[in-house]
Amino acid sequence: MIKPQLPSGMRDFLPGDMIRRAYVIDTISEVFQTFGYEPLQTPVLELNETLMGKYGADAEKLIYYAQHPGGKEQLAMRYDLTVPLARAFAMHEADLSLPFKRYQIAPVWRAERPQRGRFREFYQCDADVVGISGMDADAESVSVIDTVMRRLGFRKFAIKINNRKLLTGIGQYAGLTGEALSNLYRSIDKLDKIGPDGVRSEMIKGGLEPAVIDKIMALIVEARPQNPYGYEVAASTLAATRETLDGIPAAQEGLEELDHMLRYLKAMDVPGEHIDLDFAMVRGLSYYTGPIFEAMLLSDDPEERVGSLSGGGRYDDLIGLFRRESLPTVGMSLGIERLITILEQRNAYPPNLSRTVVDVLVSVFTPDTRTASMSLAAALRDAGIRTELYMQDRPIGKQLGYADKKGIKIVALLGPDEIARGEVKFKRLANQHEVIVRREEAIAAARNLLNA
Repeated sequence: MIKPQLPSGMRDFLPGDMIRRAYVIDTISEVFQTFGYEPLQTPVLELNETLMGKYGADAEKLIYYAQHPGGKEQLAMRYDLTVPLARAFAMHEADLSLPFKRYQIAPVWRAERPQRGRFREFYQCDADVVGISGMDADAESVSVIDTVMRRLGFRKFAIKINNRKLLTGIGQYAGLTGEALSNLYRSIDKLDKIGPDGVRSEMIKGGLEPAVIDKIMALIVEARPQNPYGYEVAASTLAATRETLDGIPAAQEGLEELDHMLRYLKAMDVPGEHIDLDFAMVRGLSYYTGPIFEAMLLSDDPEERVGSLSGGGRYDDLIGLFRRESLPTVGMSLGIERLITILEQRNAYPPNLSRTVVDVLVSVFTPDTRTASMSLAAALRDAGIRTELYMQDRPIGKQLGYADKKGIKIVALLGPDEIARGEVKFKRLANQHEVIVRREEAIAAARNLLNA
């Protein structure tokens, strides 16, 4: 006998799990389509050369290789949905219009250490727009995140916003270039995990002088308001930073882009209490070139501290790796696994969300009544009512118990007496309400019971 087990970091999803996941995915898809994003699908496997050199050395250590015996092509499983988008657009651009707005909801694979809310196989939910250089596209990405979070019932959350150009300018302000600038990103990115003192220690190990560290920390930590949320706070922070970084073009360009984004977000009615201008937010992937953003839950419950729930940014150079000229691109990704983890903990799904896809169970009293039950089930299905026919020879009480355990709302009772009279009895299990109708009225009666 083979012991049933899964590889570490992989999961099965039972029907009840899949119904709840489908609710989240459908909600997100609806929001994406509301903003005009259209569906795209790319394959699980990509060529190694498509993926490598796009994410940074640390990330690429987590890529799964998928070579088969005798295969000539070097293959890997997709790490995210962004690089495949860039490859797909470059291959099919003759069939696409600019701007190209796409979304994709699909699994990706990373050889990470499994932990709570982090798996080796998980779904990403991405929405990107290709061909728009203005900050209206970046603001729209943030607005999509905000809309999804609120549609799923989240109220206390913040979307952190920063700009890679500004981070570059801060490094130049401190006198850093080249590898030292890259090391600065990595050190700042650990702020939430190791705190300001830990970041200082990292910078010292990286060879930075105390005076340089002081200048950097003054901008990214010490100048940060105690209550950093809202448009007025963000505007004040931008003004002060402009003055400090006067004469540094990269920083000024990043600040100008952030100013445009914030004005557009306000025009889109994104609540100010959800906006957090945070110069210490880096995002690890190396392809970002401009604004970056990520959503964090604001909660005092340690069980709900699962990291970022969404993230994204502008990556204007990535598509250029697959065609002669690049195109401005910005997008976002939602961490559906983490969102589901929090919804499960809060039991925050809609109260009317069913545990099953079945609306009606048609019972079978005896072998002699089975064909009549089959006929009724077929009629209900033809009318678009999701119907299961009971297939075991068991007492009616057991059949009712089966329906109740699965969460099926309605049971159709079609015994010899009902068949002889040309009737159907329906029983709604939630309140034991029963109705008896003529056979030709069965479809209307089932609909009325389901909608009541």
